[in-house]
Amino acid sequence: RDVNTTIMELLIMVYACKTSCAKSIIGVIPYFPYSKQCKMRKRGSIVSKLLASMMCKAGLTHLITMDLHQKEIQGFFNIPVDNLRASPFLLQYIQEEIPDYRNAVIVAKSPASAKRAQSFAERLRLGIAVIHGEAQDAESDMVDGRHSPPTAKYVAAIHPSLEIPMLIPKEKPPITVVGDVGGRIAIIVDDIIDDVDSFLAAAETLKERGAYKIFVMATHGLLSSDAPRLIEESAIDEVVVTNTIPHEIQKLQCPKIKTVDISMILSEAIRRIHNGESMSYLFRNIGLDD
Repeated sequence: RDVNTTIMELLIMVYACKTSCAKSIIGVIPYFPYSKQCKMRKRGSIVSKLLASMMCKAGLTHLITMDLHQKEIQGFFNIPVDNLRASPFLLQYIQEEIPDYRNAVIVAKSPASAKRAQSFAERLRLGIAVIHGEAQDAESDMVDGRHSPPTAKYVAAIHPSLEIPMLIPKEKPPITVVGDVGGRIAIIVDDIIDDVDSFLAAAETLKERGAYKIFVMATHGLLSSDAPRLIEESAIDEVVVTNTIPHEIQKLQCPKIKTVDISMILSEAIRRIHNGESMSYLFRNIGLDD
């Protein structure tokens, strides 16, 4: 609920263990906070790197996490990072809980998540569809004051001959679905479901194209703000998330939210690290695109 307090508590506990001469300090953080802020936007900061540096400086010697937003975040750490995958649990849910999953199609709600959808589709031996044409920007560039143009007088004072070429604005093409979803079950896959607007828009598009059932599968169910209410009122039939983040309150607000337990793989990772055993067993049948 209060992520910054939790981070600070973690750092203090790690530092206390370090100053008490602990042999090894292993952090188990199923959902790595600030993981969406892992890329440079304009001249913004990469907050994931800051968090990684703080954890290493505090004294962590090993990190266990799950489905990082970008795998490259592991490179921000100076310690071993085990980035476990939830996809085997979600695939098992599809096979066991969706009766006629053979008539399903795996959907990527944007071209950016097509690799993950392809990985799911190949292992389930299903078709794939990609929704193209929705708004890709998670944050609006207009809300940031740094994008305000300087006054003409100020520019001229520094660079009298400077002429910055005008950028051509992006035009969003009309929404299209690449792939056939008519009369099929649509399963939208992603790593994080937080702001549900893009999922709702994708569900509406799929309904218009003839999909008769819509499932959303994601590892981390942040479901912040009024996401449960929006899901309840939407065309989505079921939202399946893992328990990397507690979401009991959201489940009470929306019966469509289902939980897959992934505690088993975390406990096995802890046991294997403690006993010095190989971790590769936990990554069997994991695709490169997961």
